[in-house]
Amino acid sequence: MSRSVTALCAATCLVTLSSPCFSQAREPSNLPTVNVDPGRPAASRPARPAGSDPSTRRARAPRSAAAPQTAAAAPAGPAPSRTSPNTQTATQRIQQTPGAVAVVPDTAFKTGAAQTIKDVLDYVPGVFAQPKWGDDTRLSIRGSGLSRNFHLRGTQLYLDGIPINTADGYGDFQEIDPTAYRYVEVYKGANALRYGANSLGGAVNFVTPTGRDASAFESRLDGGAFGFLRGQASTGGVYGAADYFVTGSASRVDGYRDHSWGTSERGSANLGYQVSPDFETRFYLNANSVRQRIPGEVSKTSALNSPQTAAANNVLNDWQRNIDTVRVANKSTIHLDNTDVEFGVFAVDRHLMHPIFQWLDYRYHDYGGFVRAVDDREIGGHRNRFTVGLNIQNGTTDANQFVNTGGNKGMQMSSLTQNPENYTLYAENAWYALPSVSLIAGAQFLHAVRSQQVNFTLNGDAAGRASYDLASPKVGVLWDVDPNWQVFANISRSGEAPSFGEGRGALVRFYDIKAQTATTYEIGTRGRRPDVTWDFALYHADIQNELQCFYSSFGNCNVTNADKTMHQGIEAGLGLSLLKGLAVKSDAPDRVWLNLAYTYNDFRYSNDATWGNNRLPGAPPHFLRAELLYKHPAGFAFGPNIEWVPQSYFVDSANTLSTDPYLLWGLKATYDDGKHFSAYLEGRNLANKAYIATTSIIDRATPTSTLFNPGNGRGVYAGLRYRL
Repeated sequence: MSRSVTALCAATCLVTLSSPCFSQAREPSNLPTVNVDPGRPAASRPARPAGSDPSTRRARAPRSAAAPQTAAAAPAGPAPSRTSPNTQTATQRIQQTPGAVAVVPDTAFKTGAAQTIKDVLDYVPGVFAQPKWGDDTRLSIRGSGLSRNFHLRGTQLYLDGIPINTADGYGDFQEIDPTAYRYVEVYKGANALRYGANSLGGAVNFVTPTGRDASAFESRLDGGAFGFLRGQASTGGVYGAADYFVTGSASRVDGYRDHSWGTSERGSANLGYQVSPDFETRFYLNANSVRQRIPGEVSKTSALNSPQTAAANNVLNDWQRNIDTVRVANKSTIHLDNTDVEFGVFAVDRHLMHPIFQWLDYRYHDYGGFVRAVDDREIGGHRNRFTVGLNIQNGTTDANQFVNTGGNKGMQMSSLTQNPENYTLYAENAWYALPSVSLIAGAQFLHAVRSQQVNFTLNGDAAGRASYDLASPKVGVLWDVDPNWQVFANISRSGEAPSFGEGRGALVRFYDIKAQTATTYEIGTRGRRPDVTWDFALYHADIQNELQCFYSSFGNCNVTNADKTMHQGIEAGLGLSLLKGLAVKSDAPDRVWLNLAYTYNDFRYSNDATWGNNRLPGAPPHFLRAELLYKHPAGFAFGPNIEWVPQSYFVDSANTLSTDPYLLWGLKATYDDGKHFSAYLEGRNLANKAYIATTSIIDRATPTSTLFNPGNGRGVYAGLRYRL
């Protein structure tokens, strides 16, 4: 790690601009919470019954990192849900983690034209989420899944704790509906122990409201550039021991690029019942129907000089990604004295209709269950919190491929049956040596199976079976310096079993690919003061067998294992009240608020036989998001924002072809009357800058390699929201 200390310090100085190098040691990763209007009380939530939750009863973790707010008495209301905690409780729980985590409340992304996962996670440092087309996004946390040019790998996505990824780890973004969530939890790397430590990416959990914290009625209408139009409505309520929440949205977009139009209908519902004050059960239903055209990657010249042009073959063969999904689940929570037990089951039916180089017709039938117990009590005069859990996620995939003839099915090329299995057992113990200092040790064990049966093939597919046994221990320390300031450190192991999409072709079979493992060292701090919030983490990861692009055919990256690689970086954010009391001098003054998130990435091969110490392709060394908002206690706010990639990054392992730096700027104005109405007007990329938002990667590129996804041009969006 010593060879990059200078680079890490220099990167931190880049954020501080005119400040000394270490003056920014107080910067946050859960920055989105600063978007709550500091001059007005946040919407109150029902108080948690005393003694009802041992995992948070005596926690001294900082409150959600929001701008300062005036105190307000909580009105009487229904008891909160046990199966789905509100934002405040979720923040208290996640901040018992001795590592980089964040809770992003809905106040951070529902105040604007949130269309994709990028709009939800844009101000969480360490998360690189950049649009490709439609809802599709390149998501990488700490460099996870960079070799996955299509779909997602390396980060587990969940909806109310129910997997969005398929059982073999593959994932998509089209099922994410930013209008539907109360908050989003981000667990980086092995900090996602409860969901199974998965590479460096960790887990992201999207949590919907319940009838116990939802409005009786809410609706919104959004519209703007490139034919974007979306409508949404939801309702929730409590009837005695029962509560319900239902939300649905429909959207359409023509797209900035040719051949990038899409439509979607998404819906979620949950029904809870409190059998007793200590026992609650909740049923979940989620359904999605998405139709999306794919414009495809183009050359660098085309991306920068003709950014709206689609790849010719994508238009000729009408490339698409269409998904229909239904999820059902049940989750129950029982409180027993000092112990909470959570358990549940789920089933997912997904149909992927995907005309690309061939016409992919895949049916995924995934199912599983989970049980988790948290015991929080005093032992020998010291607080002790013990967590143990088991996750099961298995499935069957009927994978059929056909010739793609202009977007229609031609002759069948293959028929496969794939059976992924995953069994994860984990345990963690936090012992409080002092009331403010906890020593934490844990471990997670994954047994994964990937089995493929070939029913018919003209593609050279091979039957086979591979199993993986991965142990991931972890030790850490968490110090609550005061009720609003934490310092943490940990050493953790993580592991990722390959998906069926790795390998490709006869040269590398999926069952010959090894699991990717990593050892990560991490230190950081998070907290808040009346006029500042911060969340700062520094990490270094040594990786074995990273799933990487080592050779190519037909212009596509074919994944196998690298030998040794290294990922390290800085994740820094800051919420800062620069000026206040300009026009309103009271306990709730107006103010100018800076919201900033900066990520430094240093990803490299480590003395590789082919690539030496070259940089890993696919992610920028520096990424900065910032906004400066004037906030008035009457409910309106406005100001500029920027997205800055000051240095190009490579798109191939040979380090011969790179992107270009860019700087985007925009403006946003919002209004919320604090009761029923809110509205926004937002301009993005107002200079109409042609830039490369994200790329695919390859081993060796040429100047004409089609790897680049142009970003959207100038766009203006507006929306109106009404709630009872």
